[in-house]
Amino acid sequence: MNAVVVAVALMLVLSLLRVHVVVSLIIGAVAGGLLGGLGIESTLAAFHKGLGGGATVALSYALLGAFAVAISKSGIANLLAEKILSMIGQQQGKGTEMVKWMLIMLLLVAAISSQNILPIHIAFIPLLVPPLLYVMGRLQLDRRLVACVLTFGLITPYMFLPVGFGGIYLKEILLANVAKGGVDVTGLSVMQAMMIPAAGMLFGLLVAILFSYRKKRTYQTVAAGQVGSASSDYNPRSLIAAAAAVVAAFVVQLWLDSMIMGALLGFVVFSISGVVRWKETDGLFTDGMKMMAMIGFIMIAASGFAEVMRETGQIKTLVDSSVEIIGDSKATGALLMLLVGLLITLGIGSSFSTVPIIAAIFVPLAMQLGFSPLAILSIVGTAGALGDAGSPASDSTLGPTSGLNMDGQHSHIWDTVVPTFIHYNLPLLVFGWAAAMLL
Repeated sequence: MNAVVVAVALMLVLSLLRVHVVVSLIIGAVAGGLLGGLGIESTLAAFHKGLGGGATVALSYALLGAFAVAISKSGIANLLAEKILSMIGQQQGKGTEMVKWMLIMLLLVAAISSQNILPIHIAFIPLLVPPLLYVMGRLQLDRRLVACVLTFGLITPYMFLPVGFGGIYLKEILLANVAKGGVDVTGLSVMQAMMIPAAGMLFGLLVAILFSYRKKRTYQTVAAGQVGSASSDYNPRSLIAAAAAVVAAFVVQLWLDSMIMGALLGFVVFSISGVVRWKETDGLFTDGMKMMAMIGFIMIAASGFAEVMRETGQIKTLVDSSVEIIGDSKATGALLMLLVGLLITLGIGSSFSTVPIIAAIFVPLAMQLGFSPLAILSIVGTAGALGDAGSPASDSTLGPTSGLNMDGQHSHIWDTVVPTFIHYNLPLLVFGWAAAMLL
């Protein structure tokens, strides 16, 4: 058995059996390393080496948690919840449904904007979602639907629109690596190449909204503004400070390309403004970091897991084995390339890191099988994105969980990972295969 297949499968099975994701990642990494012939010492050395790769993201999450607590302290959570609740109170029947759809659209637009218009990625989630949990509870809105909406907005824009994070994924990573493999990409439209796979993501979103999670779901009621920390009443000064802190955090993040510095400056603005009293800063900062600690540790463990998989050298073996099965069949070739991409991304947790690994082998193979340049772009781009949704270690699933589980009523595996895998990875396989055969 291939070590990567065993490691990823073991990690996923343990996670589904409700073993903590961090423990599942460690056990999977050790099993994969041993099966890959590294030995226990080399396996642990590789795992330790990879841990540093997740430290930056983990610290970013921790500081964003502290920033989110400070925002809650300003009372803006109360204001936002009150405004939406007043709309619910004024509406009955179909009117309440309209408020529900407005909330879903707000979250969808925010998620899409975070990738392209204002590229802050998941930084908006711990700021926007926790204040809305009480409202979601009143609307009996299924949080699995919200997780699907957020994950759609975090993934689809970068795999289709070549601006913001999409510019990095489509141009700097996908086009560059396909060209490196010998394909002439001059004049090719990445949007045309990824249009059908993106339609698969849209199909999954519509299924989640219109069928899977239409029914109401009851959650334990948590008072408005009390998610994550004690909140104070709002006043003009606290609201102005909150607005200034959010703007400062976003501007600094875009300027320095650092969520860490952005969140830190935002917290400092709250402290200087007096919204967060000086004697309370230490406690609030610690509370915020505690809320995001689990997400951070998962990201760190995932980096160690990915490093062990690379050190085994069996990612290339997995790809080579697929080549032997394919033969001269374009249909089989497209399907196996997509499946291998899914498996690798599920383990690594990052589509951006997957493309360079698979492109080196897939591009020559696709050229040999006679795929067009557009089809090759589509295959590699889709194979890289596959697994981003549905991976326990992907920030596209960890981000939504970080906001939706602030009150402890949302399971990362069963309420985010499984729903997004079903609604996005499975359609992507079908639509990605169709794109490869049609382009």
